[in-house]
Amino acid sequence: MPRQEFSHVDAWVFDLDNTLYHPSARLFDQIEVRMTEWVQQTLGVDARRADHLRHHYWQTYGTTLAGLMAEHDVDPDPYLHAVHEIDLSHLDKDPDLAREITALPGRKIVYTNGSRPYAERVLEARGLDGLFGAVYGVEHAEYRPKPEQIAFQTIFAQDGITPTKAAMFEDDPRNLQAPHAMGMRTVHVADEAQQADHIHHHTDDLTGFLRRLHGAE
Repeated sequence: MPRQEFSHVDAWVFDLDNTLYHPSARLFDQIEVRMTEWVQQTLGVDARRADHLRHHYWQTYGTTLAGLMAEHDVDPDPYLHAVHEIDLSHLDKDPDLAREITALPGRKIVYTNGSRPYAERVLEARGLDGLFGAVYGVEHAEYRPKPEQIAFQTIFAQDGITPTKAAMFEDDPRNLQAPHAMGMRTVHVADEAQQADHIHHHTDDLTGFLRRLHGAE
């Protein structure tokens, strides 16, 4: 993985969930339970129907929230608060990842389809707080979710990022399509690689990948 492929990059954009921590932490198991409960209570449907809608809206709209807003005109803020009130006590601090992120040249931000307060809690639990110039949640994209290109454009305009000089790290391959189209260098962070034209690089070890960028290996 030639370092020169990132030599033009002066902005580093990181997804949060399953990117800045390993999926084995299973935070989404907790979040999905709370999503289903919220859908069940708010829409007055049974648990089976609520779980179906949760997944259907995620597949169709990019997030469950986007589907709820589009089809049921829900208020997003109570939803975001409710579904992200989860236990993070089992997350470990990661000084090695913190060191590699710190060493990246240029601006570093987090951009998640979750909320900023939730993202900040996760970063603190991982020992990654204070490393990023900004943390953006779905609320900063006017509740438009990744993978919509307008969501990325909204965030990058707020932050002043030039996509052709930026790199995007994501666990969800579909969330790399718009960044690729905008001219970003794309990195898929996941245990299993997926071959696609919009994915430039894959890694199952973010810390090691960043270390190689620094020429430490």
